[in-house]
Amino acid sequence: MITKRIIPCLDVKDGRVVKGVNFEKLKEVASPVELAKYYSANGADELVFYDITASAEGRSLFTDVLKRTAAEVFIPLTVGGGIRELADFERVLSCGADKVSVNSGAIANPDLIKAAAQRYGDQCVVISADVKRVDGKFHVFAKGGREDTGMEAVSWIVRCVREGAGEVVVNSMDTDGVKNGFDLELLDAVCRAVDVPVIASGGAGSQEHFVELFKKLPAVDAGLAASVFHFGEIAIPDLKRTLQKENIVVRI
Repeated sequence: MITKRIIPCLDVKDGRVVKGVNFEKLKEVASPVELAKYYSANGADELVFYDITASAEGRSLFTDVLKRTAAEVFIPLTVGGGIRELADFERVLSCGADKVSVNSGAIANPDLIKAAAQRYGDQCVVISADVKRVDGKFHVFAKGGREDTGMEAVSWIVRCVREGAGEVVVNSMDTDGVKNGFDLELLDAVCRAVDVPVIASGGAGSQEHFVELFKKLPAVDAGLAASVFHFGEIAIPDLKRTLQKENIVVRI
C-alpha cells in the first residue's frame, strides 16, 4: 500500500503567509520562514509554497523569501506562482525547490509543461489546477482563481499529464477554506482520468476529513491543507496517528 502524504500549503502574499475562503478575503497568518521550519520539524511529508499574486500581477515569483524558506526545509518543497517560462523553472529550482508547480503559465503556454519535463524530468513538473463548478461543469481558473478559462478541468488535467506533468494538485475553489471536507466528486473524476500522483487540496476541516478522503478515494496520494495546520486546529503528528489507527499508511 502506498504511503499517504500530509502536505501543508504556504500561500504567500507580500512575503507573508495568508489564508482566505474560496480564494477571497485573505488574512495574514505568519512568516513563511518560521512556518516552514515548524512543519519541517513536525511531521509534514512535503511543503508547498505558492506566491499567490505573482501570476495576477504579471511578475516573477519573489525569490528572497523563497530562499530563506527553502533553507529551513528538510523535506521536499514544491514552489509555484508566476511560472511562465523555462527560466522561471531554473530560477525557482536554484533557490532550493524540488518541484515546480505551474497553473496560469501552462494555460497561457501549454508547451511549457512538455519543455520543462524534457529538461528537468516529469517528477519535477506539477500541474496545479484551480477548479470551480460553473453551470454544473468543472472549469479551470487562472491567475489565482480570478479568471475563468472556460476549459473543462478534467480534460485539461489529462492533457497536462500527457505533456509530461508528473503530479497533479487539485485545488477545489468550491471547498477552499470552507472546512466541510474535500471535494470528493472532483477528486474522483481526476483520479479516474490520470495515472500520476494526485494531491487533494481544499476543504479540510478535521482529522475525519482526511480519513474520509483516503478511505473513499484510495487513489489519492496526498492531502494538502493550510488553515487547519496554520492555526493549530490539526497537529500533523496527531493526524498521522489517527490515520494509522484507521489502517491508512503514513510516515510517522
